[in-house]
Parts: sequence; structure tokens; C-alpha cells
Amino acid sequence: MESSVLTKKNATVSMETANAATLKYFNGDDLATRVWVNKYALKDSDGNLYEATPDDMHWRIANEIARIEAKYKNPLSAQEIFDLIKDFKYIIPQGSPMTGIGNNFQIASLSNCFVIGNGTDSDSYGSIMKVDEEQVQLMKRRGGVGHDLSHIRPKGSAVKNSALTSTGLVPFMERYSNSTREVAQDGRRGALMLSVSINHPDAEDFINAKLEQGKITGANISVRIDDEFMNAVKNNTEYTQKYPIHSETPRFSKTVEAKNIWNKIVHNAWKSAEPGILFWDTIIKESVPDCYADLGFETVSTNPCGEIPLCPYDSCRLLAINLYSYVENPFTKKAKFNFDLFKQHVAYAQRMMDDIIDLEVEKIDTILRKIESDPESDEIKGTEYHLWLKIRKKTLQGRRTGVGITAEGDMLAALGLRYGSKEAVDFSVEVHKTLALEAYRSSVKLAMERGAFEVYDSKKEAENPFILRLKNEDPELYKLMQQHGRRNIALLTIAPTGSTSLMSQTTSGIEPVFLPVYKRRRKVNPNDKDVRVDFVDEVGDSWEEYIVFHHHFKTWMAANGFDTDKNYSQEEINGLIEKSPYYKATSNDVDWLSKVEMQGAIQKWVDHSISVTINIPNDATEELVNELYLKAWEVGCKGVTVYRDGSRSGVLVASEDKKEDKEGVKLHSTFPTKRPHVLEAEVVRFQNNKEKWIAFVGLIDGRPYEIFTGLADDEEGIMLPRWVNNGLIIKNRDEKGNSRYDFQFKNLRGYKTTIEGLSHKFDPEFWNYAKLISGTLRHGMPLENVVELVNRMELNLESINNWKAGVARALKRYIPDGTNAAGKCSNCGSEQVMYQEGCLTCKSCGSSKCG
Repeated sequence: MESSVLTKKNATVSMETANAATLKYFNGDDLATRVWVNKYALKDSDGNLYEATPDDMHWRIANEIARIEAKYKNPLSAQEIFDLIKDFKYIIPQGSPMTGIGNNFQIASLSNCFVIGNGTDSDSYGSIMKVDEEQVQLMKRRGGVGHDLSHIRPKGSAVKNSALTSTGLVPFMERYSNSTREVAQDGRRGALMLSVSINHPDAEDFINAKLEQGKITGANISVRIDDEFMNAVKNNTEYTQKYPIHSETPRFSKTVEAKNIWNKIVHNAWKSAEPGILFWDTIIKESVPDCYADLGFETVSTNPCGEIPLCPYDSCRLLAINLYSYVENPFTKKAKFNFDLFKQHVAYAQRMMDDIIDLEVEKIDTILRKIESDPESDEIKGTEYHLWLKIRKKTLQGRRTGVGITAEGDMLAALGLRYGSKEAVDFSVEVHKTLALEAYRSSVKLAMERGAFEVYDSKKEAENPFILRLKNEDPELYKLMQQHGRRNIALLTIAPTGSTSLMSQTTSGIEPVFLPVYKRRRKVNPNDKDVRVDFVDEVGDSWEEYIVFHHHFKTWMAANGFDTDKNYSQEEINGLIEKSPYYKATSNDVDWLSKVEMQGAIQKWVDHSISVTINIPNDATEELVNELYLKAWEVGCKGVTVYRDGSRSGVLVASEDKKEDKEGVKLHSTFPTKRPHVLEAEVVRFQNNKEKWIAFVGLIDGRPYEIFTGLADDEEGIMLPRWVNNGLIIKNRDEKGNSRYDFQFKNLRGYKTTIEGLSHKFDPEFWNYAKLISGTLRHGMPLENVVELVNRMELNLESINNWKAGVARALKRYIPDGTNAAGKCSNCGSEQVMYQEGCLTCKSCGSSKCG
């Protein structure tokens, strides 16, 4: 077994050693260092590190894949695999595979994403709760989850329980969203996609559900739109919604003006980047797995970022090929793309992905053994156990893979092609066509060596548009596939590559460069010698700002004789950018319609889907969003997301009457400093060091106005039913005339129940600190700064530190998507926050939040 000198088996590494060694590995790139050490270095549950640099991780992965290779003909060696994945240069396992392969400290899946569902039209409470539990069980194993709500009966429908009528979709959206927020995944929250058919009578409620502040904050939402609806929009005609959807004999139907609903989708997307759109007829028509719909492979929803449409209980693992590394003599007149090496590596990538499926089955077997050994009764653990059995079965039946790419923007720039130009689009299409042909060729060869996926049937696929494209381009490949089958039911995707691109030091996924030159912030101690303080923020921290060049912009500078160490003025930087192939090719520069057309053209060669964002400026109109969405449908995109600069957080400011402070932070002009008698309140529950805690958050216009936090469910704490999530905080007086805060909620019979004197239920020290924090909230301090203030409090008692962590955790859920209204990063305060591939990513600190 190969390993670095630093980390022999079972040897731990100090954080200092890992940081220093990895910083050297990344040539001084502290952001890439931070991302790898914090997210991907092998560590146990106590935080002990076992890898010093990514070399150690790559040997861990190479050894495990080589172990699987040894089971088959013509195996690759660990050294050959290591050479393909080292330095993030060519082939990059993404996310869960990178973290989980060879990791025996976690019992977790290698799959990045799952879709679940009942596989029936049942919408009983039992089936809805079952999906909720399955979602949580998958998220605790590190997977992102998607499921569709089209089977739930519309609001007002008759039900045979005490409610008499159905509540519709939105309450269940909230349930699934809240469950997502409760699950921790190695320091991050889970990721969820909720979808619904436009044919559902509650589709408009679904579309509007996230407009209310604090609602559905744990999920992305997308609407499944069919061609009939799009034609009705185009022709300004009526459209019929039904339940069950698409039924010949629906129990309920209504006729709507398609254009009115479409305008609402466009308006909400313009305002908040949601809902996303899934062009469902295109997805189903193009889907190769849907040729096997009668065998359980009918696509029902997508993963959280939309790039993998899946059937119930199927999953996918992701891997990216670094396109930049196939450009020889980059940024020179001799620049050339090495198609021969690329073809060879695509074949290896597909082979490694198939090996990872075998590793995933081993992981699933470990999960099943863990569940079997758990002390709970079979009744309690039955849902989880049968969930993983179903996933195991689907994994082996289809052996689905997710080979994708990163660094498209850098590849084009290195070849002297401007992103978005016709020449660039044509070249990108050629690259992706080559990728598709070679991946399918590899899968056919694997079928010859290892056997085809279980349900392969060439007749079922004979009329599939994607398969026909392959046949047209390469008849010999098609003939071989008919004869031998292929190893994998579907192979390709273009997924988000946020942290992957930071470690490969390239542009992300299919996206253009965000900015070729930008500022980054570093927190400094102003008392240290030889430090520069550029500004002091609202909570008193000192920051230094410094110029950062995008890695391959710097490569271009060096290749063209520009000094990369010089301290350039802004005017000189602007001049450099104008001379570079990155000029007019950033995410905000690229012509939006051309980007949509590029996505549609590349989509023809991707059998799953593409995660991509169309970035438009803040002053863009709703008509532009409308035009982009229509164009996306016309050119064959399977889905599309439009992000208007600054819109993601702005929608969550509930009051329309706003003013701006001198820093540009939007505040409520009516936010009272004198505490009202009654406040709406939400209950937030969480766990710190195995202790159960509870927070009562008083709200005005959905924004935290006060917070009281303490231990829950102990002799001296708060005894509150688990189903209570909201109520009122009422300020009263006790017999002695002292202020008293009561919490009032409605019980299951609808009667008001009051818990008197929250102040007497919590530790006095918790209460005093809570009053202090509430004072900062009441006077309008931005939430991210309040959280920062709480985190910086130096408290000695462990119980107080637990309280501090709880307050920060409870307040963070009200910070829209991890950003504030000014578009700053909640982690480091930088304004270099971009929205790409369905995720908000900070270019200063690497913090990334999907959704």
C-alpha cells in the first residue's frame, strides 16, 4: 500500500502540520488549503487528522479503486490510478467519493445524490411521513435528496380523517424543509430538492411558497413544466390542471390562464432565483433510463442542484475531468487541445466510476450491518433498513454513473477562445460530444469484460434521441453496444464543482470565470507589527484587503511576459484584463442568450443534465428572464436557473418600506426599539454536546427581534411538546411588577396554552446574555454581525459556551442563504459572493451553500 511518509497507517497528523504541508502543496493558496484540510482530509469523529496533504487522500482513493480493479480483467494498478487523480490535474472524484472512499471512520454513502418516493400515487399521512424519514436517513449518510410532491392531493380535497379536507402541498414542503435543516452533515446542512408538476392544481401555491420570510429555507424548489403548458404560454391559451396529474379521469380539475402562472414563475425567479424550471417532457424524452420506466426507472425528480434526474431509490456518484489540463501550450499561439489524451482519460474515468459503484455497494452493506446491529426494535429501524435495500438493488440494476467536467472557462481562455462566442460554443460542443462517445465506448468495453447492467435491452432504447445521436456519430460503437450491451444505464452529467474547482484552481464546471482579478479579505490583529488595516467592520474586527489573480489569469500573464509579482494599480489591472482572453468573458459579461444556447447545444451530449446559472445584472427586467426561460425551452435545455445579482437575499426582507444605512445595509424603517406587548415567535430546537436545547425567537416582519435560549426537557427547563414550532411571546408583569415573558401556543384542540415566565425557566446567566443579544437585534444590527458578535464572546463556563453556540445556530437560520442584504459572505464578510451552479460561493473564504 502506497502512502506518504507523513501518514503511515493509524498515524495522526497535527492540524498545524497538515496546514503547513498542504499550503506548500497548493503553492501558497490558503483558500484551497483551507477547503481541503477542513472538508476532505481524513479525520475521525474526534477531529484527529490522518492525512497531511492531498497526496495522502489520492493514495487512499487509488488503493481502494485498485482493490476493486483486481476483481476484473486487465486491472489498473494503484500507481496508474494515482497518476490519473494526483494534483487534481486530470480526473477528480467529487464530494462524497473523495471524502468516503477508504474512510472507515464514517459509515456513509459514496453517493452524492438520491431521489426517493413511494413509487405510487399514495399520499396518506403514512406515506408522507415515510418519505420524511427516508430523507433524513439519507442526509445523515451525507447524501443530497430530491423528491416530487405531485402525488399529494390539492388543498381542500376531501380526506377521511378528522381534518376532513387536505391542507395541500405547502405544509408538507415546510415539513421536509425543516427536516433538512435538522440534519448536520460534517458541519454543513443537508441539501433537498422539492419538485411538483405544473399540472398539479396547487402548483401556484408551490411557486409562491418561498416568498414568505423564513419559509422553506431548507430546500430548493423546481417546477416540472410540460410542453403543453409551454405552448399555452407561447400562444396565450388556457391550460388544464388535474389531480391526479395527467389522469384521464381526474378527481379534480381546473382551467387556468397559463400566461398568468408563467408570469408568476418569471417574477419569482427574477426576485429570488426560485423556483427553478425543469422542462419535464424534454427530460423524459431524452432520458435513457426512462426507456426502462416499466422496470422501475421512471424519472420522478432531480437531485438538489438539478443535474441528475432520477427514479425513486436510485443514486449517483460524481467525478469531474479537468478540461484545462488537456490544453497544450496554453495562452500561446501554439495552444492546442490534446483530444487523444482526453479520449484515453475519459475511458479511464468511466472505468473508475464503475469501480466506485462496487465500493458504494460495500458501503451500503456496511450501513445495513450497522442498522442490523443497532439496539432498536425491527419496527423502529425497518424504514431505514428497507430504504437501503431498495437503493442497493437500484444501484446494481442500473450501475448509474456521473462523469462530468470542470474548468470549461479556463480551457476556452487557454485556447484563445472567448467564452460565449460562436467559436467557443462550437468547440465546447465538440469536446462534450467526444466525452459522450468515449464514455459510452468505455461502458461498452466494460460490458464485454464485466457484463452489462442487469436490465439492458437494446430494443427498449432503439428510438431514444440520445442513443440515436450516438448511432449517427459512430455506427460501429452503436453496433458493439447492441451486441454486448453496456455496463451503465446512464453515464454523464455536469454538476456543481465549487470546492473541486478551488482545489484544481480552475473555473467551476461549465461556467465562465467569475472575475479574473478580485479582492480578498484577511482578518488581522491591528496590534501586530507590519500589518495593514484597510477597514474595521461593524463588530470591531480589523481587515486587510489584497488583490488576488485568478490562477490561470496569472498563467496567461506569465505566458505573455507580464510580471506576476508586481503591485499593479487598478488602472494597470484593467489594462491587463482588456488584453487577456478573459476580457468580456466573466459570468456577468457573457451574453445571456448565447449562454442559454450553449447550454442547449451541450445538453444534446449529456444524458443526465447540466447544473448552470445564467447570471444577469441587478437592473435586468422580468422580460429578460421571460426571454431566457423561453429560449432555454426552445433550444432543448432540461432545466435552467436565472440569478439576478443581489436578488437571492433581497426577497427575504419582508417589509417593502426600507431605508439604507451608510454601509448600504437594508433596515426596516418601522423596526421598533420599544418592545411590543406581543411578538410572533418561532421555536428552534437543537443539540449541543448531547444536551437538548431550545430557543424562542421573537419576530417582527419575520426578522429576529429577541432570542431566549436554554436547556430543554430537564427538571428546571422548558417542557414543550415536540410538535410546537411557533406561537407568541407576550410581555407581562408578575405580582411584584417585574417584567415577565410568557410563551403562548395552541394545543392540538386549538385552545391556547401558556408557559409563564420564560425568564424563570432558564439559567439566570443565559437570561442576562439573552437580553444583551436581544438589545442588539432590536436596534437593527445586521444578523450576520450579531452572530459574529456572539461567536467572539469569550466565555469560560462550558454551559455558557453551549448557550453561545446555540444562539448563533438559531440566528443563522434567519440569515438568507448565508448572505446579508448587502450581498456579503456571512463567514468572512467579503462582498465577493457569486451564485453559480445552484450554489452561493464566497471567493474569499471558499464558503459554499447550495440552494
